[in-house]
Amino acid sequence: MEIFVKSWEPADFGQLHGLIFLCLGYGDSVTFYAEGLARALAVAGYGVYGMDYPGFGMSEGLHGYIPNMGNLVDDIIEQYQTIKDRAELRGLPCFVYGESMGGALALRTHLKAPTMWDGAILAAPMCKIVESMYPSPIMVQVLTKLAQVIPKAKLVSINDIMKVGFRDEVKRKHANLNPVFYVGYTRLGTGVQLLRTADYVEKRMHEVSLPMLVLHGTQDQVTDPSVSKLLCDKAKSTDKTLRLYEDAWHGILQGEPDNRIHVVMKDIISWLDARASPKAGFQQLSEEELEERVRSAVPSLINFGRLDQTMG
Repeated sequence: MEIFVKSWEPADFGQLHGLIFLCLGYGDSVTFYAEGLARALAVAGYGVYGMDYPGFGMSEGLHGYIPNMGNLVDDIIEQYQTIKDRAELRGLPCFVYGESMGGALALRTHLKAPTMWDGAILAAPMCKIVESMYPSPIMVQVLTKLAQVIPKAKLVSINDIMKVGFRDEVKRKHANLNPVFYVGYTRLGTGVQLLRTADYVEKRMHEVSLPMLVLHGTQDQVTDPSVSKLLCDKAKSTDKTLRLYEDAWHGILQGEPDNRIHVVMKDIISWLDARASPKAGFQQLSEEELEERVRSAVPSLINFGRLDQTMG
């Protein structure tokens, strides 16, 4: 099966600060909003690498179908380890960025390969399905039985992610233009895998040991910000930071007003630089220099996808 993989690297490749590997959310692709995020991080000095999961985006496979989340975790580890093993990249600090469902996948890669990452950035991670979106126990039993018979059937209805994830109306309209984003009912097998993965991560939070920056909007209706707090409380990591953004929705790097996106990106770049600099051997920026770097990086993120902008 062909897997679509994409990379973004700074113009001055010899001055790489570190490597960032993307684990995206359900239905997403590295060819749309993730492109803007990756360009922003590349401007900040990092090599960024992303993949479309089998069945999503530009990769082969039945659209929207995840037959086994454990196998997907193995695919992610295999693809990204191959990149990490490149001679010119060896020895650089490696971070995983996980968003929503990708946050759960990032944690699962860490739990399976504890030394793979030097740290994790988790944006609205799916460590537990919020009560408003979780099926009743009886429905879970029914869905599980049906998934054994017709796993590819589109029968599971969930909230419109765009509608409840993007606070900025203009950005919400642009998000709906994504031609490869999976829309419509969730396939039965995929729905069961999502539930099992969230439950799996919730039960193993206490085993998480890597440095992590957890980002969450207080008004998120897709993943629960209180669960991100629980993750930080339970994880045995000694280096863990939680950032809660007042009134922000699920898409804190895609669907928020520009000034909020600026704040989130500054938190990310500052956190990365502080942890990458000892291993990569670069000097951390002053507050003024950091602000300038964020100002230069953020337009790559907030302008991407706008109808009135052209990215070179």
